[in-house]
Amino acid sequence: MVVARIVAVALVVAGLLALVYGGFSYSQQTYDAKVGPLELSLHDKKTVTIPVWAGIAAVVAGAGLLFASGRKG
Repeated sequence: MVVARIVAVALVVAGLLALVYGGFSYSQQTYDAKVGPLELSLHDKKTVTIPVWAGIAAVVAGAGLLFASGRKG
């Protein structure tokens, strides 16, 4: 039951973070060129949005799992 509680808390935290931030961005190196001593590189910034329904679903699933793991019998 300890594992279920850890998973439940992780789901609730992940869902709340998804609701607060709504997504995240990252940088991806797409091109790298070396010409003698000169080095060029190109980085693309990409943004991933997390739907509100996914954050709500994670919070509800985590709360349900936390409630179910707390029951005895």
